[in-house]
Amino acid sequence: MSNMRRYGLPCAISLLTFALTGCLSGSGGSSSRSDDAPDLELRLLSSAADQVSGGSVLVALAGDAEVIDEQLGQLEFWLNDQQVQPARQTRRNNQVEILLEDLVEGDNQLELHHAKHGPLHELDLVNHPITGPLFSGPQQYPFVCTSVSELGKQPLVDTDGDTGFPVLDANGNQIGLSKDCSIEPFVVFLYRTNSDNPSYRPLPTDGSRPADMATTTLTDGRTVDFIVRQERGTINRFLYSFATLATLGDAADAAATDKWNGRLLFHFEGGVAIGHTQGRISGRALAPEVLSKGYAVIYSTGTRTSTHYNLQVGGETALMVKEHFIKRFGTPDYTVAIGGSGGGIQQYVYSQNHPDLLDAGVPQYSYPDMVTQTIHIGDCELLEYYMDATDRTNPLWRTTANRSLLVGLNATDAYPDPFADAKTMLGYSTAPGMTECIPAWRGLTPLVMNPLYGQAANQQLMQPPGVMDSVQWTHYDDLRNIYGVDENGDPRTLFDNVGVQYGLKALTDGDITPAEFLKLNSQIGGWKHPSEMVQEGFPFIGTEADVLADPSRFDPWSSRNMRLSPDGNSPAPRTEGDLQAINAAYESGMVFDGQLNMPVIDWRHYLEEVLDMHNSHQSFSARQRIRNRMGDADHQVIWFTDTRPTDVSDPDEPRPREDFDQTWMALDVVHEWLMNIRANPDQGIAGNKPAAAVDSCFETNGELIAAGDEVWDGVLDDRPAGACTRQFPTYTTSRMVAGGPIEGSIFKCALKPVSTAVNDGTYGSWNPTGAQLAELNAIFPQGVCDYSQADQGRPQE
Repeated sequence: MSNMRRYGLPCAISLLTFALTGCLSGSGGSSSRSDDAPDLELRLLSSAADQVSGGSVLVALAGDAEVIDEQLGQLEFWLNDQQVQPARQTRRNNQVEILLEDLVEGDNQLELHHAKHGPLHELDLVNHPITGPLFSGPQQYPFVCTSVSELGKQPLVDTDGDTGFPVLDANGNQIGLSKDCSIEPFVVFLYRTNSDNPSYRPLPTDGSRPADMATTTLTDGRTVDFIVRQERGTINRFLYSFATLATLGDAADAAATDKWNGRLLFHFEGGVAIGHTQGRISGRALAPEVLSKGYAVIYSTGTRTSTHYNLQVGGETALMVKEHFIKRFGTPDYTVAIGGSGGGIQQYVYSQNHPDLLDAGVPQYSYPDMVTQTIHIGDCELLEYYMDATDRTNPLWRTTANRSLLVGLNATDAYPDPFADAKTMLGYSTAPGMTECIPAWRGLTPLVMNPLYGQAANQQLMQPPGVMDSVQWTHYDDLRNIYGVDENGDPRTLFDNVGVQYGLKALTDGDITPAEFLKLNSQIGGWKHPSEMVQEGFPFIGTEADVLADPSRFDPWSSRNMRLSPDGNSPAPRTEGDLQAINAAYESGMVFDGQLNMPVIDWRHYLEEVLDMHNSHQSFSARQRIRNRMGDADHQVIWFTDTRPTDVSDPDEPRPREDFDQTWMALDVVHEWLMNIRANPDQGIAGNKPAAAVDSCFETNGELIAAGDEVWDGVLDDRPAGACTRQFPTYTTSRMVAGGPIEGSIFKCALKPVSTAVNDGTYGSWNPTGAQLAELNAIFPQGVCDYSQADQGRPQE
């Protein structure tokens, strides 16, 4: 299936000019008209024709501007064969925008009529409930409301059943249950203080101007009071926020736009979670850095991956939130996104899947996507357990740096393993320091795979008691609508390590012996199916006292859920992923496959030396995927900023980290980039790059170190290392050590016979003996990974 079929054909006009943020979607068919009828049509502004929600739609009149002005008083709007009056009619962006309400759920026909000439144009629309879904399928239940703890708002009673979140009246008496957690939208006014540590405070309701109110300068040069109108409510069941600058005395329902500079910023956020909750709102919904300039900021807990990691639901939520902002405030000049980690992932994935949602992005310390991270992160504890327990007598693993030979990620003695003493006491091997696997990724395998390990805030309030006991807390269940279920009704799974030759590069480089390589691959094993998993041990569950009473409770590797050798000698079974689930991950767009439809400045604060999970090679993994798909990566710029402590050998006294945030500089560059595209649409995205939109790296204080097309040479090619490559070393992953590509997007490798691997140079200078060859065949009866071929689960194009 072609990429266009999977992700939707980008709207070329919106990508190059984006004078309007929506394509001419849902144009429908024109009714017959008289020959002298004015040539006018309706154009959808707020959403695609089949993705209208909440019973209202914003349209514009398309045609000659003079004709529109002349005929405006003669135009009529008909909805489902009934004439209706616009709820709002305004001029913005040199066009007439009309808000129409009272659409019925399901199919609707909207017509433009002329009082004299009759029907001029029609649109076929599909309206969905504001609670969703649009296209993500059956919604997740039970679903825990957080509007009370987050906003002090009781959800609406919406069910006669016995399952839901309790709704209380003003006296604390339960009056019903809420299944979808909706609240009525409400508005608050805040002001920014001018103190040394500025903050937001409620604007006095008596109309007075606080003495400590800050002022701010807008992008058009005006200096105004820093007052914010924040609207909050629920869309697609999640909590949303619209924040815009306001004026003292504005009415709550005014939605004034006189201080809005026309730029819309969507703030996505990261984290890892499995859903079943409405989520939390952070302070980033009120980002002062951009509100102060006149940007509008939109935000949703449904586009925060610490709420859930279903990016089909996340993309759907983002579309709906932007739709309702547009209906409230009008069409923005452009929409740009920022967000770190999972917030960066969303920018790559949504650009691919919903090319008209965003016009540009600044992904911060991002990954290409989440699902392909599980490929190598699922190896982390398998390898750590192997070095700590299975191969505990091997002195090689008592040197911290040697552990990177297998995991690929950085390792350092600067940060000691917090469980080193416990490991020693219990007879395990340990090293003085850690690999990135321990401080950054420990616990991610249980979170992704173990259905018993997880919970949601406030879940104890859900009714009936015990209703949450049925939840399977896995990523696979969170995306069951995408991955499907097997013959037992269990969600299909992705993790696969059949044929993976762990430590292959260490073998060919001579860092481990053939005997060590064979033992590693014989004993490494895999993960049990989630349906077979048991609850985690300490430190995930329980206390140190539990371990002292029963040492088997100590299990920081989740080894109780591993597939290990039954006798300690025969090869341990590997884990096989489900081809249907892998195929669905690609088809649904959960894998970022490299289709980047907008300008991006990928900014990363360099954190390798502190073993942070946001490792640096991820920017280049995304770049290689873009190159693979598009032929070049001209739409992506990579910036690094140095945030290393001066002396990591003394973690108690590192250099104070002045984390200079390059995001706001990137937004200014992106603005220039977008304005260039508007002025010169024929030159496209790549041809309109401003001078500053170039690969770069920066000092801790934000000063430029180097910039240019060659600064990252040596990362994705064999050229001599560029200036930034030398300054900021990158590391690899366990699958790259095993021979895989930097893209990191092969779930289930194609296999080749061991004999082929021996003959094609896979093992370098090692020529296995007959006994070693027999052992290799016993370890890999199906063959070993052939990374020259595509993922076995990749859809055929």
